[in-house]
Amino acid sequence: MKDLPELRFGAGLADARESWPVSSSEVVHETGRVISVRRDHIEPPGGRDAFVRDVVVHPGAVGVVALDADNRMLLVRQYRHPVGYRLLEPPAGLLDVQGEQYRLAAERELWEETGTKAADWRVLVDAFTSPGLTDEAVRIFLARDLSPADESYDRLHEEADMETVWAPLVDVVAAVLAGHLHNPILVMGSLATWTALNGPGLETLRPADTPWPAKDR
Repeated sequence: MKDLPELRFGAGLADARESWPVSSSEVVHETGRVISVRRDHIEPPGGRDAFVRDVVVHPGAVGVVALDADNRMLLVRQYRHPVGYRLLEPPAGLLDVQGEQYRLAAERELWEETGTKAADWRVLVDAFTSPGLTDEAVRIFLARDLSPADESYDRLHEEADMETVWAPLVDVVAAVLAGHLHNPILVMGSLATWTALNGPGLETLRPADTPWPAKDR
């Protein structure tokens, strides 16, 4: 049998920051709301042919896997017009408050959407939602030691008729793997929580104030 190349598993796996030269860039669409569209003319290294990419510019978002002492996830059921579904989702929202710390944004979303607060916060997952199309980055927190918040929040638009749902983590993971649940923050968050819970342990997750290079840049 031929010698196989040496393979490395786990250690050293990391995305590498890289930026190819951009000869020109312009905003081709400005909604005045959440997103804009930027057109970049990219000059790849090695003298290869230049090309154009349209980038959806997004402020980023945070999501919260809120887990109680019985390992149940706190979810909301929310109508999502672009996909035509009412989705089960973790509490989540945009980083649309200038200068707001990521954990504080997550605390705000947990309170606004579920009327809940948490005493224990950790970083669960950092991800780019669709890196071939948008610069949107999301940080998913794990929140534990839950209790009702002292004040309620008046929700509007799609959030006005949201209902909250408690679901065992094992059932959420099973529903994800069966193809019944589709929200990306739920998919990433539930699978990561299950992996940590049944692997190294939730206490090994990163502190809530861990730097976030994708957004800190």
